[in-house]
Amino acid sequence: MSSRFVCTPLPLHGLVRVQRQPLQDARGLFERMFCANELAAVGWTQPIAQINHSITRQRGSVRGLHYQRPPHAEMKLVSCLRGEVWDVAVDLRAGSPTFLQWHAERLSPDNACALLIPPGFAHGFQALTEDAELLYLHSAAYAPGAEAGLNPLDPHLALPWPLPVGEMSERDRSHALLTESFEGVRL
Repeated sequence: MSSRFVCTPLPLHGLVRVQRQPLQDARGLFERMFCANELAAVGWTQPIAQINHSITRQRGSVRGLHYQRPPHAEMKLVSCLRGEVWDVAVDLRAGSPTFLQWHAERLSPDNACALLIPPGFAHGFQALTEDAELLYLHSAAYAPGAEAGLNPLDPHLALPWPLPVGEMSERDRSHALLTESFEGVRL
C-alpha cells in the first residue's frame, strides 16, 4: 500500500509537516490520522500515551506556548479538525543550532496538514476562525509537575500573530518573559 502521508522536514531540526492524503469518493472521505510504521521514519518512535482535543471558540484566541520538562518531555502530532489555526513551535533544546527560533504552519482540514513536534519544543497556536478544533497525539502523559510555558507575547520571540491577540488564559499570559539566563531544555 502506498503511503498516506507526505512528510516534509522543516527548518528546525526534527520538526516535520505531515501532509495527509485523504481518499475521497461519492461516499465521502477517509483519512488516516496516524500510522506508527510510517511516522517512525520521521522520528515518532514512542507509543501514543495521551490524546487531547480542544475547541477554541473565538477567532484571535491564543493557546500556549506549552511544553513539558524532562523526563516528561513529549512529542506531539497536532492536527486541525475544523476551522483554521496558525500553529507555532519554538525550539527550546539547549545546544540546538536553532535554539529559540520558531516555525509556524497554517493547519486546517482543507490543507490536511499536521505538525509533528519533537521533545524540547514549546507549542501554541492562534485560532484564525471561530470554533477551531484541534486533535493532539502525545508521546507522554500530562505531568503537572513538569509543565512549563513561554509567554506568547514575549518580545524576545516576536511572534507575528496573524490576528490581533484575543482571548488568552491568565496562566499563558502570566508566563515570565525570556531572559539571557534561560538555558533551554536539556533532553
